[in-house]
Amino acid sequence: MLNLELESELGTTRPCTVSLPALIGRDPACDVVLPSWRIARQHASLLERAGAVYIQDHGSLTGVQLNGKRVYDDGPLRLGDVLVLGGFKLRIAGFGQMAQPRIDTAVSDLGNRPETSMPQSFAMEEPRKAAQSGQGSFTSGQADVPISDSELFRQEQQRLHEALLSALELERRDLSRVTDKQLEQEAFDCLGRLIQAQCAVPKHEQTRLQASVCAEAVGLGPLEPLLADSSVSEIMVNHYDRVFVEQAGRLQAHPLVFSSESALRAIIDRILAPLGRRLDISSPAVDGRLADGSRFHAVLSPIAVKGTCVTIRKFPKRRLGLEDLLQTGSLSPEMAAFLQQAVQRRCNILVSGGTGTGKTTLLNVLSTCIDSGERIVTLEDAAELQLQHSNWVALESRPANAEGQGQVDIRSLLRQALRMRPDRIVVGECRGAEAFDMLSAMNTGHEGSMGTLHANTPRDALSRLEGMVLMAGLDLPLLVVREHIARALHIIVQLSRLPDGKRLVYEIVEVTGIEAQRIQLQTLYSYRPEFGFAASGLRSEHVSPAERQV
Repeated sequence: MLNLELESELGTTRPCTVSLPALIGRDPACDVVLPSWRIARQHASLLERAGAVYIQDHGSLTGVQLNGKRVYDDGPLRLGDVLVLGGFKLRIAGFGQMAQPRIDTAVSDLGNRPETSMPQSFAMEEPRKAAQSGQGSFTSGQADVPISDSELFRQEQQRLHEALLSALELERRDLSRVTDKQLEQEAFDCLGRLIQAQCAVPKHEQTRLQASVCAEAVGLGPLEPLLADSSVSEIMVNHYDRVFVEQAGRLQAHPLVFSSESALRAIIDRILAPLGRRLDISSPAVDGRLADGSRFHAVLSPIAVKGTCVTIRKFPKRRLGLEDLLQTGSLSPEMAAFLQQAVQRRCNILVSGGTGTGKTTLLNVLSTCIDSGERIVTLEDAAELQLQHSNWVALESRPANAEGQGQVDIRSLLRQALRMRPDRIVVGECRGAEAFDMLSAMNTGHEGSMGTLHANTPRDALSRLEGMVLMAGLDLPLLVVREHIARALHIIVQLSRLPDGKRLVYEIVEVTGIEAQRIQLQTLYSYRPEFGFAASGLRSEHVSPAERQV
C-alpha cells in the first residue's frame, strides 16, 4: 500500500491510498484518476521493485516530474517526494507493508548508526531473520559447497546492494563532478561499514562479497570479468540470474549472475547514460555500445517475457588484418589477394551473412586496404566499425526521444554524408529504405563503397536489396530496381559460420549485369566442407588475373 496526498489544478487536496502496482491517468479504469486534458489515458505507473517504490512514465506528452526534474523511470521514492503530472501534484505521504521508506542517511554516518536505522528492503526481511536465527547459516559440513551457489550469499548481496544505493543516492547526485575512482572508493568504504554492522556471510567471504556488490552498484557487476576475458566473444543475459557466454564458437552457461532485476536495470542505465539513449516503457528496446566498442542490445520486460535481457557482442581489442584471417583459416591466400585488389580497384562490395558470422570484422579488415589519401564516412545504427584510417568520419543514428522528436535515421545520415566530400561511404548495415540511397551513392561517383546485409546466400542478399529499395516508396518498376542494383554492386562476399563455430568466407561472387530481367552472378571462389576453399577458374570483370597474384 502507498499513501498519497493529491493536489488538484485548483489547489484542493485529498488523501489517497493505492495498492502497487498503481496506474495513473485520466481513464476511469486507472487506479488514480486525474481528469485533465494534460493527462494521458494511461500517464504513468507506480511500481514496486525489490521492496521500494518507483515511478515510470508511459511516454506521455507532458511527462512526469520528480521534485522539479523530468524523469522517465526513477526511484526509489521517499517520504515527502512530490510528483507533478500535468497540473496535479502527488506527494508521498506514507508507505504500507509493501514498501519501506528510504532513510536519508549520510554516508559518513552509516558506521555509527544503530542497526534499526540501516536502509533495508522489505523483500529481504524474512531471509535476514532466518539467517539471524541460524537457518541457512554455514556449518562445517557445508564447507565444500561454493559460496557463490549459496542462497544466503545471494540474499546478502541483494540486501547490501539496495542498502548501498539508498545510502549513496546515485539517482539524485550529479555524477559528472565525481570521478569513477572516487565513486568506487566511496561505495567500497560505505559497504565496509554496512557489512561490519550486519552481515550473515562468513568473514572469509565478506571481502569477495564487498567487491561483488561494489562492482554491481557503481560498475558493470558480473559483466566486468566477462568483458575482460578475451576468450568470451558474446555475453547473453536471458534473466538477471541466467547468463550465457560464447567461447570458441560454443554457447555455455556462466555461474556469474546479477543479484536482482533492479541491479541489472541499474547497470543498463549506466551504460546508456553517456550515449543519450534510454530504456523504458515507451522505448522498450535499445541499441548502444560500450566504452571499448562492444555492441550492446537490451530489451525490457514485459516485451522480454522472462525479464530484462541483454546481449553484448565483443570485438577484438587488437585491430585485425588480412593476415589474421589467413592464420585462422577464414579464407584462402588467393581469396585474400582478390579482396585486397577489389578494394584498391574501388569495387563496390556488399558483405552478406547471418548473425554472428563476422560481417563487421571483415569490413574492418577490408578498410585496411584503402589508400590513406582517401576520405571515408561510415554510417551505423550503433557505432561498431573501427577503421584503421586517419581521414575517417563516423556517423551514428539516433532514436526519437520520449516526445517522439529528434530522430535521425540512416537515410538522413546518408544524405548528410554526401555533403562531406567522401571518397568512400561505408554503411554498417542496410535494413530499410536507405539501401536505395546507398546504391545511388555507389552509382554517382563514390566507387569503392561498402555495406553489410543479413542474408543466407548472395542471391538472397539481392532479393533483400530489392525489397528494401521498394520500401523507399519511389514506385519504381522491379526491372528498374534490378538494373539499379546491377550497376551499383560489383562484388558480394558471403560469410558463414560452421557447426563447430568457425567463421569463414563461404563464397565470393561477382555481379556481371542483368539478362532476361534477372541479375546475373558468377562464383569466383567458394568453400565446400569436403574440399575446402576452391577457385572457379572464371575470369573477373573487375580484377585481372595478374593483379590477383599480388
